[in-house]
Amino acid sequence: MRRRITVLVALISTALLVSFLVPLALLVRTLAEDRGMAAADQTARNVAILVSGISDPAQLASLVEVAVATSGLAAGVISPAGERLGTIDGLDAAEVDRARAGEAFSIIDADGGRVYVPIALNTGTSVVVARVPVEDLYAGVAEAWWTIGGTGIALLAVSLLIAAQASRRISEPLLEVAATAHRLRDGDLAARADEIGPSETREVAAALNGLAERISGLLVEARADVGELAHRLRTPVTALRLDLDAVGDAELAGRLQDRVVALQRAIDVIVKEARREVREDLPEGCDLAQVVRERVEYWRALAEDQGRSVQVELPSTAAPVELSRLDAEDVVDILIDNVFAHTGDSVDFGVSVWQSQREVHLRVYDRGPGFAAAEARRIGSTGLGLDIARRTLATRGGQLLTSGIGQPGASVEVRLPRELQPPPG
Repeated sequence: MRRRITVLVALISTALLVSFLVPLALLVRTLAEDRGMAAADQTARNVAILVSGISDPAQLASLVEVAVATSGLAAGVISPAGERLGTIDGLDAAEVDRARAGEAFSIIDADGGRVYVPIALNTGTSVVVARVPVEDLYAGVAEAWWTIGGTGIALLAVSLLIAAQASRRISEPLLEVAATAHRLRDGDLAARADEIGPSETREVAAALNGLAERISGLLVEARADVGELAHRLRTPVTALRLDLDAVGDAELAGRLQDRVVALQRAIDVIVKEARREVREDLPEGCDLAQVVRERVEYWRALAEDQGRSVQVELPSTAAPVELSRLDAEDVVDILIDNVFAHTGDSVDFGVSVWQSQREVHLRVYDRGPGFAAAEARRIGSTGLGLDIARRTLATRGGQLLTSGIGQPGASVEVRLPRELQPPPG
């Protein structure tokens, strides 16, 4: 765009300068001719006055020499008898005959300019001639043309400079809008274009920003929908696990348990895949205390149905961690779901969050029998849900620690590095 604008301005400026400077150059030439011919005409008339008033040839010759020396031009007189006074050599005989016939005229050609003035006397017609050499006729014209050409080049350079500045003012806001569009394409949905430049560019920037806001809104809705889907799927699976305790047939209970585990695995995979595109827009941190508060309230209804009490201990200030909100919700849900899945009704549990100098700690514990050796393979350090949580935490430098097998009351502790700045909102 900048090149096209500059080329267009250059073409227009060149056309305008040519249409102005060429006539100006011709006018300078014409003015120089008029100036030289006017001086020659004046010299010729001065000499003509002398010729008409003085009849003595010697005196006339002396006065003609003085007039010629005063004017600085070549001038002379051709008498009726053909005698010549002054410096008038090399005249065209046809021009002289034309003037002797009584016609006053001037001629400009490659040899310069000449003025003929006929003088009617008693003895015949004398012809006064004044000549301007070509170098004197066009004196100063070349210098004037160089000045005009230099002025034209300077004006063209100035117009190109102005065009470059104007094109930059037009193109840079457009390039900024394009850069913002590329950032949005690459997944930076926080990118916004500055609404600067011409009105059309500002309108494009405003439209792009509106589109980005709309995309962000749609992603927020998608996050909410996917999160709700994950929680709705986990609740019935948890209830199904609890119902398996009522199955008397051990073989059937084992098969059902394996299928529930497979169902849980499939649900986790589906939710993870569904959230993949959404996670790219998530901020890299969240307030873990706020996430725990919200997720405990979600599970509280199921806890009340089963007669469980929930003890919650949260800090009074934010607990920022380097973990996205969706990942944090997943980890909290897995730990609480683990309590419901592997403890009987009426078993109380608690959730606490506290901070050290460099870490944020999350602990989910219950009053049940703890991790039994017989269940270690299924729910201990290699359990499906805890393995998912452990891998999620490891991506952000976190750890997941479980209480020992055989100890009363199961406890799972999460340790995450503190985020340097609290997450926005």
